[in-house]
Amino acid sequence: MKTTIKDIAQQAHVSVGTVSKILNKKDGHISDETRQKVMAVAKQLNYTPNTLARSLVTKQTKTIGLILPDISNPFFPELARGAEDKASELGYSIMYCNTDDDVKKEDKYIQMLTEKMADGIIITQSVARKMTSERLQLARTPIILIDRDAEGEGVGGKVLVDNLMGAYEAIKHLLIKGYRNIVFVAGPLTSNTTKARLEGYKRALDEFKVPFNKDYILEGQYKSEWGFKAVNQLFEKKLNFDAVFCGNDVIAISVVKALKDAGKLIPEDVAVIGYDDIHMASLIEPPLTTVRQPIYEMGYRAVEMLVDIIENPNQDIKERRILLATKLIIRKTT
Repeated sequence: MKTTIKDIAQQAHVSVGTVSKILNKKDGHISDETRQKVMAVAKQLNYTPNTLARSLVTKQTKTIGLILPDISNPFFPELARGAEDKASELGYSIMYCNTDDDVKKEDKYIQMLTEKMADGIIITQSVARKMTSERLQLARTPIILIDRDAEGEGVGGKVLVDNLMGAYEAIKHLLIKGYRNIVFVAGPLTSNTTKARLEGYKRALDEFKVPFNKDYILEGQYKSEWGFKAVNQLFEKKLNFDAVFCGNDVIAISVVKALKDAGKLIPEDVAVIGYDDIHMASLIEPPLTTVRQPIYEMGYRAVEMLVDIIENPNQDIKERRILLATKLIIRKTT
């Protein structure tokens, strides 16, 4: 039989109200001796709080929904770790949802988390989303967008990185090294993330007076198989290229392998730059030059922002925004 606060009160010889105050940490006027006695009895009886009953009173479940598009991409587990560490520090639990970049699954998870009374939601929307989804706008719970930006209503904050400057620094590095025919193996061009990186790519070319060539922009998905397909396209089109800037590291790792399989030397024949700086980037041969995103910090800061909104609902801030800086990590592929 499950232990109740009434059982604790009887064994500790105090009132039910006193036990309730101590367990809910509202015991400012209760002596240390009584507090310690009640906590000792609760531990002895293996008391577990009824979180459902508590949530009906407080209107909070201490649960945060984290909706991610591709948990197989090493970028997102690191982001999730940052979110989980901060949530644990603040007394919250994380409920994970993986959408496979599928809009329908994304909408289903938003609805599920809302119905299960999650106190808030952190979401990396599908690349197919240009605007915040209708379900986000109707969720009636605090929402934080992370990693991928979107226009529209329904969000309380955003934690993003400066993708324009990240791409600009990567292309500038290649141009300084003497590379001029730089291919961008991108994700979907409908994505605001890809658009910002393309803008940074163009800005660097313009600064160095290198003409923009639309044939050097290859649109695909943020998945490893796209790297192999992109290299095949480059050879089929017989494009003259000496460097490849990739939309993320999993694409870049595939590009490196495909180029090596084709007999190309890296970086002597072709330079390669990735984006993210996942753990594998430093382990491949040659080690990958890449644009480091503060992945762990993104998750950590998103939970920090969300919990502040949850616990201080009357703050007059329409939308919060954190823009984190990237850093170019130079290794052997350039």
